[in-house]
Amino acid sequence: MAHLAQDKKKLLTRIRRIKGQAEAMEKALNDDIDCAAILQQVASIRGAVNGLMSEMLEKHIREHLGVNVLQEQRQQELELVVGVLRSYLK
Repeated sequence: MAHLAQDKKKLLTRIRRIKGQAEAMEKALNDDIDCAAILQQVASIRGAVNGLMSEMLEKHIREHLGVNVLQEQRQQELELVVGVLRSYLK
């Protein structure tokens, strides 16, 4: 997974941002903050996770399903990606 190693710092930064958002939401719930603010936080977290998924999925597809991948490997990777997408979109 060379593409993950190349972008490791960027991906970890995104994940830490999501973690911070989740911690802020937990604090808001504990502090009995208005539900509209908490809903906004949920929407922000969802957007951040969707952005992370989109970026990682694109890089994975380009790396593992590109023209330089053998047909047999490409089929295995395709099945993996389809399974992940089905799980993600439930």
